[in-house]
Amino acid sequence: MWPDRRLIDLFKTEFPIVLAPMAGVMDAELVIAAARGGALGSLPCAMLSAEKAREQVGAIRKHVSAPVNMNFFCHTPVDLTAEAEARWKQRLADYYSEHGLDPAAPINAANRAPFDAAFCEVVEELKPEVVSFHFGLPEAALLKRVKAAGCIVISSATTVKEAVWLEQRGVDAVIAQGAEAGGHRGMFLTEKISEQPGTFALVPQVVDAVKVPVIACGGIADGRGIAAAFALGASGVQIGSAYLRCPESKVTPGGRKALAEAGDDSTVITNVMTGRPARGVQNRLMREVGPISPDAPVFPHAATALGPLKAAAEKQGRVDFTNLWAGQAIAMGREVPAAELTRDLARSAQARLKALAG
Repeated sequence: MWPDRRLIDLFKTEFPIVLAPMAGVMDAELVIAAARGGALGSLPCAMLSAEKAREQVGAIRKHVSAPVNMNFFCHTPVDLTAEAEARWKQRLADYYSEHGLDPAAPINAANRAPFDAAFCEVVEELKPEVVSFHFGLPEAALLKRVKAAGCIVISSATTVKEAVWLEQRGVDAVIAQGAEAGGHRGMFLTEKISEQPGTFALVPQVVDAVKVPVIACGGIADGRGIAAAFALGASGVQIGSAYLRCPESKVTPGGRKALAEAGDDSTVITNVMTGRPARGVQNRLMREVGPISPDAPVFPHAATALGPLKAAAEKQGRVDFTNLWAGQAIAMGREVPAAELTRDLARSAQARLKALAG
């Protein structure tokens, strides 16, 4: 029923659907549910310790025999300067005062660690079927070790140039992330977010430029979007936002309310939440300080000072300082179990493809 089976054959999954790794709002429970539905489940590891990653993969292996994808960031760490920290805290001072918080109180640093030798050892130990990267690829020696462990390697590209760069370095598939996609831009050869193409423009150009399978990502939330991706030459899709309202996700009650009320114009690309451009549901901070602010410290340090504000607001059921990453098709999400959603996405896509073929 699928016009291109390369991704299914590569991943050994029932459907050519990848559950997007969404750090902070999901864990093994959503991975397990999506895998039971026939998708490739992705575990976001950028905010996990090596021990926690082992624990999460162990839970997944205990409940399903399906392949698993471990996802990592590949950004270059940059230290936060005292000047940048002071400027950001000054920008947030009124919010701290409003919530009765002490800006001088100790705060846990934002935890978004890049792939390193320690994580590579975890991969070599656990041998996930797939390892995916965001913000490029790790250094060549680490990548070689990942491939030597028998893992399929995929990574995100936001331009044709990035897709070609990834293929030249040996990835087995490329995720073509359009501007519509939720979460951090996967860009690593450019910082020009205003030039990022949308999914419909990006996917066919990447398909023409590389020989490996292409996974379409961004604005895909139902069978019509999946069928459209295949029509553009993709071998599969990566879907995240459509799963956010599933009962297995870890979105807070306030976040679920915001998602349920979201429309096609509810998301923006912002740097004020983490210091790096990402698309999410617009909140108070994005409206009043951003969405793009020169005061935001470099990634991931902007998130550190927001921690106490986020916690205080969430206790009141608000998401004023919560990075609720989501794509432009967020209004198409539904409150159904992830396994059921996955099967429905596949069935409706197949029906649409069959109708188009007829």
